[in-house]
Formats: sequence, structure tokens, C-alpha cells
Amino acid sequence: MELSFLLMQQILKLFIMVVVGYVIVKAKLFKVEDSKIMSKFVLYVASPCAILSSYQVSFSNEKLHGLFIALIGALVVQIAFIIGARLLNNFREFQSIEKAAMIYANSGNLIIPLVGSVLGTQWVIYSSGYMLIQTILLWTHAKSLVMESPSYEFKKIVLNINVIAIVIGFAMFMSKITLPSILGETVSSFGSMIGPLSMIIVGMLIANMNLSEVFANKRAYVICFYRLIVFPLFAVALLKVTDIFFLGSNGNEIFIITLLAASAPTASTITNFAQIFDKDPAYSSIINVLSVIFCLITMPLIIMFYQII
Repeated sequence: MELSFLLMQQILKLFIMVVVGYVIVKAKLFKVEDSKIMSKFVLYVASPCAILSSYQVSFSNEKLHGLFIALIGALVVQIAFIIGARLLNNFREFQSIEKAAMIYANSGNLIIPLVGSVLGTQWVIYSSGYMLIQTILLWTHAKSLVMESPSYEFKKIVLNINVIAIVIGFAMFMSKITLPSILGETVSSFGSMIGPLSMIIVGMLIANMNLSEVFANKRAYVICFYRLIVFPLFAVALLKVTDIFFLGSNGNEIFIITLLAASAPTASTITNFAQIFDKDPAYSSIINVLSVIFCLITMPLIIMFYQII
């Protein structure tokens, strides 16, 4: 219970950062277009630095085993979500963009700062498992799903800055190489910017939207219900039954990290795909915004439910 309340506090802090982003645009201190520059900074500097910094820990077989468990757990969850979306489509037909929004969550920009704040920075390393699996699936399955035709961009996977950071970080972890103290502290400082900047960007984008239209879209509520409640609860049941995370001494913490990633708002990459391939980007943006707002309540509740059962 204490963990869920701590999570609620951290999410509330991030939400205040969203409000700041909203206000600075409405006050005309910044333009919505400025968020693109900030997004590039988060993507190419803050995010890879946060990942690289998470691997700057002493090597141990326990941590290596934990990384393997996190990777397998993420793979199981993502495959289950893909299958779950297909099964749901047999009972109620969903658009391709809706299925992608239900399956894929924001496992990076939101989860890294949350894990660091709630569990401690030493646990951030395990969030890379979910990020790696999802990055691969985003540029293969998710892209094909949104386009409604097969499309596999392996170059995008190999050259993805987060994947590169994971590979370099893991290589340094295995080789027991650490960055010099000044460089390590600099990388860590850049990495700590990922949470505030990401949330400010969300607020800036919301400021450019008609909120009455966002909250009036009833179908978007259904998609958010599946993304934020049904699928995470499915993940809890699945991971509890398979006992994947109870193969090691730190299994409970890794379980929570995977569950946080699985219960996060819709991945912003899905909205990017919708814009690029002209698959109703406005509707995709509405789903994204609503899922960010509602996760303030749903994520702590999902963790609370896990702790009770």
C-alpha cells in the first residue's frame, strides 16, 4: 500500500509538470512548435543518458539474472497483449490505430523517472528489458498494424538511440567498465531531465488541443479503459500464474517495474505513426492525452491491486 501511495505522489508531481507545460504555452511564453526541439533533446540526449546511467552499477550475477527475467517478462506481456487485442476484435471491431494504442505503452519517458523515484535509481536498469522488447515490436508489429500492411524497419531498430544506449550500457556492465566520475555525473544529470521535460512537452501539446473535443470522444474512453485497466490486470494475472519473476531474489521489484510499463499511457510513437501514415492522427492524439490524464488514478490502483492479492 505504501508503494502505491508513493507512486501516486510521484505521478502527481509529473502531472504538475504537465500543467506547467500547458501554462507556458497559454501564457505565450513558449510556442507549441518549441516542443519539437525539446522532444529531440529528450529523444537524443536525456533518454539515452538515463539508460546509460542505469547501467553504471557494479556487476553481479544477481543483476544479470534480473535483466534476463525482465526481458522474458516483457516479451511474455507484449505477446499476450497482441493476442488479447486480436481476441477482443472478435467481439468488437477496433480500428488499427485503436488496437495499437491498447497494446503499446509509454515504457520509457514516463517509467524511467517513476522507477527511479519510487524504487530507487539502482532499479532503473531493469526497465531496459521492456524498452528493448517494445522498441523491436514498435518498428515491426505496431508499424504494420497502423499501416494495415506488413512493414519491418530493422534499420530503425538497430539505429534507435535507446537500443544503442542499452547495448553500450549492457556491454559496459558486463565488462565492468564505469565512466569517469565527472562524465558519469554529467550523464546522470542529463538523464534526470527525462521526466520533467517529457511531461512539460505533453502539457505544451495539450495546450494546442480543444479540450472539449478531447473529453467528448466517448470511444476514446473505451480504448483507455482497455489500455489502463483491462490489459494491466491481464498482465498481473498472467505474470502471477507463470511465476516468471519469482525465480530470483529481486523478482518482486522487477515485477513492479514490468507492471508499471504495462500500465503506462499509450505510447507516443503510435501517435507519430498515425501522423506519418495519415491514420486519424487527431483521434490518436485524443487517446494519448486521455490516457496520460487517467493514468494518474489507474497506475497507483493497479499497483495497489497487485500488492493486495
